[in-house]
Amino acid sequence: MFQGLGAIVYKETRHIIRDPRSLFLMLVIPGLELTIFGFAVNLDIKHIKTGVLNQDKKVESRALLDQFVNSGYFDIVEIYNSEDEISTAMRRGDIKVAIIIPPNYTERISRGDSANIQVLIDGSDSTVAMQALNVSNAIGLRASIKVMGSKLPIPSELPVDIRPRVLFNQDMRTANFMIPGLVGVILQVVVMLLTSFAIVREKEQRTLEQLVVTPVSRFGLMLGKLLPFLGVGICETTSVLLLMIFLFQVPIAGSVSLLAFFALIFLFTTLGMGLLVSTFAQNQIQALQISFVILLPSFLLSGFMFPQETMPTIIYWIGQVVPATYFIRILRGIILRDAGFWDLWHNGAILAIMGVVIIIIATFRFHKTIG
Repeated sequence: MFQGLGAIVYKETRHIIRDPRSLFLMLVIPGLELTIFGFAVNLDIKHIKTGVLNQDKKVESRALLDQFVNSGYFDIVEIYNSEDEISTAMRRGDIKVAIIIPPNYTERISRGDSANIQVLIDGSDSTVAMQALNVSNAIGLRASIKVMGSKLPIPSELPVDIRPRVLFNQDMRTANFMIPGLVGVILQVVVMLLTSFAIVREKEQRTLEQLVVTPVSRFGLMLGKLLPFLGVGICETTSVLLLMIFLFQVPIAGSVSLLAFFALIFLFTTLGMGLLVSTFAQNQIQALQISFVILLPSFLLSGFMFPQETMPTIIYWIGQVVPATYFIRILRGIILRDAGFWDLWHNGAILAIMGVVIIIIATFRFHKTIG
């Protein structure tokens, strides 16, 4: 039964050793990704980007803001001069929380009256919103106790009355947060894998080299290979958005045409990634392995599930070179916050630059591999 087993084991071992690319992907990449993702995956939400409109500007109001900062959950990244500025910043996604202190805060506290502190919370990220809601209420209670000292009994109306208000996703539905992000990740997975697999399959079957001798330029050949997958990507985008709207009841608050425009840029970038993968892979197994190296960061480092603000600095910046990071911001901005072009153009611009760079590198390598 086991006759010749040793010879087969020896043959397969030599085959694995003689393929250093696959051996590297199998042995080194899992440990590297576990290390990166182990630091990146953090459910303890801290360092929430926070904006402040302090209309009081006195010692007491600054002391209250210090309590927010010292909690470790809020990082004040900008001071605003009006509620319109705060509204624009939250729609753009520049901040997740805004603290608005009224002009008579110190006066009311000194008189023993209640002072209302408005805390605006971006509900498009339900995990962050829930944390911000709970912590801001706790800070208000602690600040009130500090103002009252040992006063008993505790009055029904606290001196520091935190009034949280959740914007964009008032019910804090998890689906409203997860589904738009999932749309971006799924599109990248499907389009990139289809593109890389199709080209690698032709390399395996030796049909790609046959196309080189036809009277078609190499650029035309590459374009001809990619355009059908762009059509597939458009159909895929349409289908997943329809499912999002009708099956998961997540409406699109913003412009559908603007979403389509940014989706084309993302598909362009993803097609380039698929082409780039195909230039490194010699077979479909290698294409799958290399794709996973790219796709896993898209799941965990793009902000799809875990807020990037909680990640260590190095891993945070790794997440900034993941194209899905910017498309997920665009999706949540348009779908949940009704963000417009000027609110999101910088994300689209970075995505377009990434796409151009990836396509140029992929084109150069594609020409080299079929040359």
